[in-house]
Amino acid sequence: MFTRGSIGRRGAPPDASQQTGDPVTILSADAVLDELREIMIDVFDVDDLAITAQTTADDVEEWDSLSHVRLLVAVERKFKIKFSNSEIESLKSVGDLVRLVQAKAA
Repeated sequence: MFTRGSIGRRGAPPDASQQTGDPVTILSADAVLDELREIMIDVFDVDDLAITAQTTADDVEEWDSLSHVRLLVAVERKFKIKFSNSEIESLKSVGDLVRLVQAKAA
């Protein structure tokens, strides 16, 4: 239910930019991948980490269950988003994470 004053033109709810006064930023896949690469370098403590959209946990020796949790928490904080359990379970590659971040941050 909308509160008084939250209805936009023609009775439709306002979009996110109208609610906050900030423009909505759409992140490119390359921008998200670059940010994820920096987060992963920090989480996995590996300076020369080569990350692509096809990278999986099997490709990174330091990517264990604990670092996976640390990675997802760091991503949530960086992009100010929250993942559901089902979203986390659906992730198979870094590319999946890129697409999920893009969808949730939009």
